[in-house]
Formats: sequence, C-alpha cells, structure tokens
Amino acid sequence: MKLCANISLMFTEVPLVERLQQAKDAGFDAVEIQFPYEVPLDVLVQAKESAEVDVVLINVPAGDLMSGGEGLASVPELTDSYSDALAQCLDYAKALNVSVVNVLAGRCKNEERLDAYRKTFEWNLTRTADALAEIGVVAVFEAINVKDMPGFVIHRAEQMWSVMSRLEHQNIKAQYDLYHMAMMGENLWHDLSTQSHLIGHIQFADMPGRGEPGTGGLAFKKLFSMIEESNYQGFVGAEYKPTQVTESTLDWMVKVLP
Repeated sequence: MKLCANISLMFTEVPLVERLQQAKDAGFDAVEIQFPYEVPLDVLVQAKESAEVDVVLINVPAGDLMSGGEGLASVPELTDSYSDALAQCLDYAKALNVSVVNVLAGRCKNEERLDAYRKTFEWNLTRTADALAEIGVVAVFEAINVKDMPGFVIHRAEQMWSVMSRLEHQNIKAQYDLYHMAMMGENLWHDLSTQSHLIGHIQFADMPGRGEPGTGGLAFKKLFSMIEESNYQGFVGAEYKPTQVTESTLDWMVKVLP
C-alpha cells in the first residue's frame, strides 16, 4: 500500500515548507498538501527536491470555504473566480508534478439554490478534468461530512458515484475519505470492495475526532487489508489531526499496516 502524509494537518510543529523534510525523515516518500499556495512555487519545488519526496495531491484553491464560506466550485456567480483558482492550481500541479488534483465542491447555504450549485459544480469539475488531462493529472472530488461542514454539496458516497455516472468523464474519479464517510454512516466495506475502480485517491483518519488510527473506532487493520487486496492502485493519504506531536503518533504504521 502506497502511503503519503498530508502535511497540511501533520507536522504542523514547523512551517509548511519544512514539513516535506519532516515527513521524509518520518518514513514517508510522498506527501499531499491541501493548499500549497501560501508558499512561493519556486521555494516549494526546491524544498520538494531537497527532501526527495513526491507531492501526490493538491486541492484547487477554494476561496472562503475553510473559513466558513461557500467556496468557489459550486457558486454560479463565482465561475470567473474559479477560473483564476484553476489557473493557479495548474501552475502548481505542473511544477510539483502531482498525480491528482482535488476539487472541493463547497457549501450551499440556500437549499433553494442547491440544484444550480450542483450543476455549476459539475460544469467546473468537467472543465477542470479537461485541463488536467492535458498535463496527465487526474481530477478527483470528495464527499465531506455535513457534521464538520454543514451544507457541503457532496456529502454521500452515492452522490459521488452519481456525478461520475452523469458526467462519464474518463479523467474524473472519486476521492474516498474513510473519516468523512464513516462520519456519514456509509458502508466503507461495501464501497472499498465494489467501487475501487471509481476511486482515484483515498484518505483516512480515525473517527470520531479525526485523530491518528487508534484514537477512535475504525478497524484500520481490516480496512487497510481490504484496500491492499482491492484493485485500487493509488496512494492512501494520512490526513489526520495528530493528538500530540506528529512523530509520536506514527506507531500505527507498525501496528495496523498489512
């Protein structure tokens, strides 16, 4: 199983640009970064090369999403802003040689507009997938639980499969987050065993609390074995909030990995 560390949540004891080396020293050969845009691209590329790690995944900039807003990708009035965000993402994706780019659907705070938001998201997702295909990068999107992010446009596994069925785009896959799906009460075992061909990236944290494996109730030894035995060939990202200094939370790499 190919592991990567999400250095937006892990190794936060040091600045972002230093976390690539921290992850490498902890045993990770690959990382993912939610939003790398706070670091100048040339500085980030140099840090990546110095640490000799791969950057597997980044997100398209999401506007005000992380501060409680609706984000960019689904808001009909913000398609120009999303175009600017996509252009910036493409620059980073090319320079960092990422494999996957995640498009966050964002929130809809007015349920009467939900249908318009979903249509806008699918349009933005399609044009993102088209642009990424030109540089050999896969577009993914994820369902996020509505307990942590109320109003998130995509919050069920079935919604991800339905979007993919409607769009029928060869360069769009799902990002399946074990934590978010467990928070929504989804059947992780069913999805991992039957839908692995639709999944382009997997992330995990324990549930509840979003801490490292062993701090909640998910059966990671069985889940990781199922992932390893499935047809899934991508990376599995540790995207958890360490309950203590990150290096002190890594014993799961010995205890539960198959």
